[in-house]
Amino acid sequence: MISSNDLRPGLTVELDGQVWQCIEFLHVKPGKGAAFVRAKLKNLQTGSVVERKFNAGIKLQPATVERKPMQYLYEADGSYCFMDSETFEQIMLNKEELGDKINFLKEEMECTVMFFNGKIIGVDIPNSVELKVVETEPGIRGDTATGGSKPATMETGYIVSVPLFINEGEVLRIDTRTGAYIERVK
Repeated sequence: MISSNDLRPGLTVELDGQVWQCIEFLHVKPGKGAAFVRAKLKNLQTGSVVERKFNAGIKLQPATVERKPMQYLYEADGSYCFMDSETFEQIMLNKEELGDKINFLKEEMECTVMFFNGKIIGVDIPNSVELKVVETEPGIRGDTATGGSKPATMETGYIVSVPLFINEGEVLRIDTRTGAYIERVK
């Protein structure tokens, strides 16, 4: 058991049968009344973020989350195959378990699969990926000054809003947390 006073960013705890990771915390000692800890927690199973208030000194159950490096191999009939980089054991995940991350998965991509009590609770992918543009309207000379944007379909099927000067065949860096265009890769 750990004390609520020991909460730190990155620490995982078990609350109400769910696994939560502390994103940020604040120890508050008001002038009147008892001290408390205000924490922002992210549910590792659903991805939702909540703010919780704990009385100072209460005990929390630590959650041991095992993280394994795995490589994404392929997609077949809505199932996504990942291989353990050490044991070469393969696991299949479905669209519901991956969520929006399927928009950014490329074959042979290194990922981290999180396990809690032997059950998969999530997949971490890199913060940015490089994807090739397969379809977009052609760029026109002089479009860079207008600051407009247009939709572009990436090699994974994901559609992102890009500047007007981007053409088909170019490789772009996309932020996997927000799904936004970052830059053109040279």
